[in-house]
Amino acid sequence: MRPPPRWVRRLILAPLVLAFALVMVVLSPVWLLIAAAVSPLVTGRLRPVRVLWLITAYLLVEALALTAMFGMWVASGFGWRVRGPAFQRAHYWLCGAALRLLYRQAKWVLKLAVEIDGATPETLPVGRPLLVLSRHAGPGDSFLLIHALINWYGREPRIVLKNSLLWDPTIDILLNRLPSRFIVPGSGHGAEQEIADLATGLDENDALVIFPEGGNFTPERWTRAIARLNRLNLRVMASRAARMRNVLPPQPGGVLAALDASPRASVVLVGHTGVDHLRTVADVWRELPMDKTISMHWWLDDRVDVPRTPEARIEWLYEWWARIDEWISENRPAPVL
Repeated sequence: MRPPPRWVRRLILAPLVLAFALVMVVLSPVWLLIAAAVSPLVTGRLRPVRVLWLITAYLLVEALALTAMFGMWVASGFGWRVRGPAFQRAHYWLCGAALRLLYRQAKWVLKLAVEIDGATPETLPVGRPLLVLSRHAGPGDSFLLIHALINWYGREPRIVLKNSLLWDPTIDILLNRLPSRFIVPGSGHGAEQEIADLATGLDENDALVIFPEGGNFTPERWTRAIARLNRLNLRVMASRAARMRNVLPPQPGGVLAALDASPRASVVLVGHTGVDHLRTVADVWRELPMDKTISMHWWLDDRVDVPRTPEARIEWLYEWWARIDEWISENRPAPVL
């Protein structure tokens, strides 16, 4: 859904979030009693209470972040220096703090565990930026990835994301003050140029984040993506994509643009599994509490091993996505019977 104009987002949506957060806190005893009364009527362990807790926590984090960013806007001279280095570091700190709070609440309320294997902060090249290519599936995977980059890997991510996320006031204001790009799906070469601009000038602790699939994996999107490759007469790519049953075929345009624009960046590829079968609100509700482990694997590909020509780079990207697909098949939790 196309986001509203900037003035609507700032003057209407942001105050609405603050108002909702205030209502949730003031009336929290009432909501808690209602949720507790309803809980015995539904399956699962205290599902309504858990959902209420998460909604309240999310709104509170949003409200606190919006208040802090308003204070930084005032302190920066009413926006004059809000994108300067000092305030940029402050916004990254705020982003990391907000994600830490949400991560801890989600782990506790949803009964989640996270295991990360592969490249560790100590094994990543020192003094070089990162180009992070991640699969996209499951609820909250982008939040978890950015949390890991900021709070565990000590990086300052530059993010490429859909413009529909501008509906969220905190994401809107925070990421418009940091290096990031909100892309309109299907914008083609315009999106590639946006990504190239974002990848230009990465410093030693930056990490450019791209989701080459362009959206969360679903069987319907998988089918449509393969049909699209066939319509474009890309038969070999369609055949290869059809063998990858856990991921969407990667869209190479943005990746090629980022590689060209940041020749010094090391490449990290990220796969994850554990909650990727949860595709709708109904799926998440049905499995609360989840009692699951999210497994993530980070692969570091030496930049000297990345091919130089566009054709070879597309082949390289498909090979990596096939490897991620195979890893997901081997590490996906067995279904509970």
